[in-house]
Amino acid sequence: MTAAKDSSPERTDEGDIAALAKGGRTNFFGFLLRLAARLPFLFIAGRLYGAEALGRFASALVIVELIAMVCSMGEKRGLAQRLSEGDNAKASHLVFDGLLVAFLLGSAAALLLYMLPAPMFPSGQYTEMDRLIVLAIPLLAMTEIALAAQAYRFDIATTVRARAIVEPWTISIMAGVLFYVIPASGLSMAYLASIMGAALFAFWPFVREYGLPRGWRPSLGRMSKLTLRGLPLASADAIEWGTRRLDLFVLGLFAGPAAVGVYYVAQQVASLPQKLKTSFEPILGPVITRNLKEKNYAGIAAQVCQVGFWIIAAQAGIALALGVPGEGVMGLVGPGFVAGTGALAFLLAAEVVAATAVVSEAALVYMARLRNLSISIATILLQAGLTVGAMMLADHYELSDYYRAAGAALSLMLALGMMSLAKAWLLSRILGHPVNNWRWALVWAAAPAVVVGFLATLLPEWAELAFGIPAILLTYGFVIWHKGFGPEDRVLFRRNLGGDAAETLESPPQN
Repeated sequence: MTAAKDSSPERTDEGDIAALAKGGRTNFFGFLLRLAARLPFLFIAGRLYGAEALGRFASALVIVELIAMVCSMGEKRGLAQRLSEGDNAKASHLVFDGLLVAFLLGSAAALLLYMLPAPMFPSGQYTEMDRLIVLAIPLLAMTEIALAAQAYRFDIATTVRARAIVEPWTISIMAGVLFYVIPASGLSMAYLASIMGAALFAFWPFVREYGLPRGWRPSLGRMSKLTLRGLPLASADAIEWGTRRLDLFVLGLFAGPAAVGVYYVAQQVASLPQKLKTSFEPILGPVITRNLKEKNYAGIAAQVCQVGFWIIAAQAGIALALGVPGEGVMGLVGPGFVAGTGALAFLLAAEVVAATAVVSEAALVYMARLRNLSISIATILLQAGLTVGAMMLADHYELSDYYRAAGAALSLMLALGMMSLAKAWLLSRILGHPVNNWRWALVWAAAPAVVVGFLATLLPEWAELAFGIPAILLTYGFVIWHKGFGPEDRVLFRRNLGGDAAETLESPPQN
């Protein structure tokens, strides 16, 4: 068992960008693995279980994952600040404080939901085994904290293994197997198995890195302080996550399970580019907290702008590749899912406009927690109002459930766009430096990619997907590389930067 190690050496702005690029490269590879695993799950779930079963499963996940997010008490991002301020020799004690709080809160919430399952299953259709999905709540919360602890040591590979390999492949394989064993509860049990597998692969390297907390004793005072300190972060995390699920929840109130199932598939496809922001989140937190200690506000602004452009550039390319041939992508899951193409287009656009808010919030959660929380609350209220309004319009004009789905996605896109503008403005005021992730090169790259995509839609569906998607990505990538990426951007694709500085980042000294 290894003792806690000091991996917080002195770093420069150039070194921080190198660290961000290295973490982003590692997790981008994880994104590709997640993409390869998520599509088989959607295919299996859509073809074997059907849209209604997927809709019931999605409704349960909204509640389970939201509560798990709250029970982690914001430690996904707050842990980096606690570790940077605390005694490195007792780093494991700080992490285990957070783990214990997450376990206690998660277990209490799981017990309550098990006894009162109605919020998870508003349709009233569920099995006794389906109720066991609540066991995922404490596991999810604790896994997030373990992965955050590893990210503080610049270990992104553990997140890739747990989240991009073990979790998605386990749910894909188990969903297929359990359909022939317990078809009524196969999706719920496959999900629970995937969460257990991810937890195992997260905690094994965590214990090896931090060791057991020798001399640690639980303290009600410390846990209460951690909980109070984490409430703004936990609320912001829950609201930010909730904006991606409120649409599904409201849709479930106004539309049938089949439409909810179709929307869930569109949401899952759209969430693939969303995962790109998580390529940088684990490494961005420690970099920002270190610069805050040094009051290096110019460095923070530069890092937020740099990472924000990387995320937008990548998300826009993937959104075009999945959105232009959207009918073919949705048709892979099943013929009945093609009706969700409109919702898919709006959801993909929503992820692109949300990128600025995501990177701005990475700094705001440390510098202006309450003001950041206020903007998040205003955003989710705006989204709720827009979504309900879209449902009422659909009722007034007697439109189908699939128009309701598109309306819910459009409402999300508008709300996230407003949030991005507000958070970028607030952060620029606090830092005293502009925060802007937009570059016109994005338009120059998107225009020819759309033309290529339109031509691809004239091909047979198999060729549209097999050749169209790579052609869109290559066209977009070629233009953005030559017109949009400068030397400071291309560091994302280099393995080393700045000689010794890069070596320091790749191999932090150990005590």
